Amino acid sequence: MAMFGRKRGNGASNTLGAGGSTTLGAGAAPSGFEAEALGYLDSLYGTALRLTRNEADAQDLVQDTYVKAFRNSKQFTPGTNLKAWLFTILHNTARNRRRDSGRDPVDVDSERLELSSHADPAATPEEQLLRAAVGPDLQAALDALPEAFREAVWLRDVEEFPYAEIAEMLGIPVGTVMSRISRGRRMLYETLAAKNLESTATKLSS
Repeated sequence: MAMFGRKRGNGASNTLGAGGSTTLGAGAAPSGFEAEALGYLDSLYGTALRLTRNEADAQDLVQDTYVKAFRNSKQFTPGTNLKAWLFTILHNTARNRRRDSGRDPVDVDSERLELSSHADPAATPEEQLLRAAVGPDLQAALDALPEAFREAVWLRDVEEFPYAEIAEMLGIPVGTVMSRISRGRRMLYETLAAKNLESTATKLSS
C-alpha cells in the first residue's frame, strides 16, 4: 500500500509546460497509443523531476522518453501495462544520461540493506508519520534521499507500482527493491521525526 495517501491523475495535457512539448506536431491528432501514453505525462514528469531535481532536465528527460516511446510503439504489447513500459524507458534514459555524463549513482550494498530492513521494528510509526506529513516537509525529505532510495520510494509510494515492475524498471532484483524502499522509508521517518521534535521544541521555548 502506498504511504503517501494519494494517486496522481492521468489527465495530462500534451505539453510539458513552458519549456517542453511532446513530439506531436502542431494540430496533429494523436493516435490511440499516443493519446493513452500522453495521459501519463504528469506522472512521468513528476518522476523525472525527482530523478533530476531540475525542471529543464526533467522536461528534456520526459521529451526523450516520449520520442523513444512513439518511435518504438510497435514494440509495446497491447493489453500490457503501458505506464510501466513508459517508466522503464524513462529510467533507462536517465541511467544512460548519467553514464554518459560520468555521474553514475553510488552503488548500494543490497545485502547490508536487507539486514537493516529486517531489523527495523518501527514500520507502523513510520507509516503513521509519513501519512501525516504529506506536504512540503515530506517533499523536501524525499528530495534529500540518496537517488537509489528516492526513485524506489517514489515508484512504490507515489506511483504505486508493484515491486516486480519496479525491479524490471530499475534492472535490479525484487529483494533489492524492497530493501531500498524499506531503508528509504526509514530515512524519511527519521528526517520527519527530527523535524517534528525541532518544531515542538521551538514552540515550547517561545
